[in-house]
Amino acid sequence: MIETVTLYRAPTTVADVDEIASWLRARIDADVTVEDRLLGRFADDDALAEAFAEARVTSPYEPETGNTMLGIVRYEERALSNPERAGGVLYDGLAVQDALRRRLETPLERLHVPLVDRAVGTWGDHDGRWHKRVCVLGKPAVLSVPGLYEAPAKPEAYYKAKQSHALVSGDAPPRELLEQEVDGEFLVADDPRTTDAMKGYVLAAYHYLETGEAFCDDERCRLYNAHRQPELVRAQLHEPELCATHATRYG
Repeated sequence: MIETVTLYRAPTTVADVDEIASWLRARIDADVTVEDRLLGRFADDDALAEAFAEARVTSPYEPETGNTMLGIVRYEERALSNPERAGGVLYDGLAVQDALRRRLETPLERLHVPLVDRAVGTWGDHDGRWHKRVCVLGKPAVLSVPGLYEAPAKPEAYYKAKQSHALVSGDAPPRELLEQEVDGEFLVADDPRTTDAMKGYVLAAYHYLETGEAFCDDERCRLYNAHRQPELVRAQLHEPELCATHATRYG
């Protein structure tokens, strides 16, 4: 039984971890605490920087990961200290989870939930490619804020509108313009709805260890694992908050 959940801030993102913690406290029977950025705690850990270099996905269609050339390891060292300099890299989420597990005290009754500003993914044996993820459940539960925007697929019209705008202007269109042009709801980087959308994934991290159930099959429940952006918006931002079964447990 989980007695303590520790959430870690992601200061380079718009996710308000203190608000998420307050929301979680009202729903679970465990102490919920908040600490500063977890990766910053290991800024001087050269071995962790190398572990991130080894976890880098180098091809979307190759399961092998890792680039431990000196320049890459130095980049990862800088990114641990200065997260605003990181970006544009996909990491093996299970490898990142394992590297953090080795550095954390993880008694059975404690769950660590770091929100990170890195994109993480898992390899799909069924289709032979990497898939970005919002979360990697387990201990610790790794939650990727960029994954919230990048992992679930956006409406097809979004990609067409973005490409058309780029061809004309040479840069990415602002979120407001895309929302006007594209029919359907979706999240984009630094979306003001990020905090609310992350709440269900934090609850899922707790729920998984408490029950062994990874996600809910009901698309109207925050514990639903959305694969498309409209599904994510419906599950995380629309009523009802939870399905009847999980509302009984967490309502």
